[in-house]
Amino acid sequence: MASFLIVTLQHAHQCTRGSLHEEAIEIVKEMESRGFTPDIVTWNALLDVYGKSRKHEEALGVLVKMEACGVSPTIITYNSLIASYAKDGMLGEATELKKQMQLKGIKPDVVTYTTLISGFHKVGNDRLAHEMFEEMISNGCKPNLCTYNTLVRIHGSMGRFDAMMTVFEQLKADGLEPDAVTWNTLLSVFGQKGLISEVSRVFQEMKQAGFVPEKDTYHTLIAAYSRCGFLDEAMEIHQRMFDSGIAPDLSTYNAVLAALGRGGHWDLAERIVSEMKERNYKPNELTYCSLLHAYANGKKMDQLQALSEAIYNGQVEPHKMLVKTLVLVYSKKDMLTETKRAFSELLVRGFSPDIRALNAMISVYGRRRMVSKVDELMAFMEEEGFTPNLRTYNIIMHMYRRMGRCETCEKILSEIRSKKIRPDHCSYNTVIFAYGSQGRLEDASRVLSDMQASGLNPNVVTYNTFVACYVAKSMFVEAIDMVRYMVMQGCKPDERTFDSILVAYGREGKVSDARLFVASITEIYPGISKSVHHRLVENLEKMSGTNFVFRNA
Repeated sequence: MASFLIVTLQHAHQCTRGSLHEEAIEIVKEMESRGFTPDIVTWNALLDVYGKSRKHEEALGVLVKMEACGVSPTIITYNSLIASYAKDGMLGEATELKKQMQLKGIKPDVVTYTTLISGFHKVGNDRLAHEMFEEMISNGCKPNLCTYNTLVRIHGSMGRFDAMMTVFEQLKADGLEPDAVTWNTLLSVFGQKGLISEVSRVFQEMKQAGFVPEKDTYHTLIAAYSRCGFLDEAMEIHQRMFDSGIAPDLSTYNAVLAALGRGGHWDLAERIVSEMKERNYKPNELTYCSLLHAYANGKKMDQLQALSEAIYNGQVEPHKMLVKTLVLVYSKKDMLTETKRAFSELLVRGFSPDIRALNAMISVYGRRRMVSKVDELMAFMEEEGFTPNLRTYNIIMHMYRRMGRCETCEKILSEIRSKKIRPDHCSYNTVIFAYGSQGRLEDASRVLSDMQASGLNPNVVTYNTFVACYVAKSMFVEAIDMVRYMVMQGCKPDERTFDSILVAYGREGKVSDARLFVASITEIYPGISKSVHHRLVENLEKMSGTNFVFRNA
């Protein structure tokens, strides 16, 4: 009877924000007063309620008491404890519990390992997540679909798309069928990386596999399109969801708010929150996170500061996610004092920072060339078991690039590759710019060759960097040849490409050369737009003080 009641409380707890551990323990006491002895189901249910209430010490107390009563813990017991610790980012304690269960002869199962793998990933420690997976395989524990879904998410978040798709193919080879979580994870990963064509491809493949889009899929698509800057398309997906007969809920509102937050549409976001409240949907931490982003991206600093204070003083529950978001938005705005305060709040409240929060702090220090502070954070990351990701290294390279330390930038680039992390355009472009801005074009060209050898084609930023470096040394012929080359390689020049050349001619008083350059623009780049054409002509006229007739305009 008690087991049934406590299990009922477990389910009730999942649907509420309140804690029911007090009611659960009262049921056990009543049961014992009537002469009933709690069995393993009762103890596990009570322990689970404590875990979901984040009463970790009390949950361990249940473990001690059940053993004192002669009831041996099972794999379910330990998995429940490990899950509760992992959920709060307390992976050291969770790992210690795994060791304890092994010492007692209880072999970790797929749930144990998958919980830990997912937990390490959530706190940004993908190295330990991978090690846990390797241990799982070496112990003969076969991954399940949940394990594979977690691995898909890990590889995707690290930008290792080949490895991600290998896992996707492996789960099918093992006789498993991708579920909605698998498909939604792929959609989410590609959306977060801005690969909208891949989002569309996966969505089509998902439908061809017979999956009818559900609410979570629509939410994922809304997020994917909005992250890629396609707000209108995101809102169209939202409308299609309604048209398919799916009623909105809190998750739907939060998906729309996230899209509005990215676009800085704070006024629309406030209206959505008002509508939520009118329909009796209580805003949660995701809701307020989107509002923070909306205020930050919409440059409404007064509203941002007011909501921040409401979080700090408890008017809005200071959830870990909210405090981390404050770190991120203030870092993005390059507000050092506010970022430091948010990060301190994170630590003071006992919340474990994740890799994004740590990168945010490194970023604000890096912009100010505060090397010692960056070194302190890197040491902290190592001590706490965090794995620096590509963004971590790119941020640090940017810091050293600002300081003119070219060799240090390239050394970090080599370190990235040695750790089997694939450098991106930002990585290579930073090193190229570091050398180029020092006039070391041979070294910059060498890094460009390395970039191409790695299979990464230069982008417009890469080429513009070389153009800017050439004109800085009055090497106009080489700069224009570089523009011709980038066009041949299928890379479209942008306004900055031509601006840097024209401005350099003006700076050196070479008006006649500037006129010849503008006159030959359509020959250099036949695809130049009329608007860019005419703007260049206008700038040339200002430079020369005469009217210039563009023959091809």
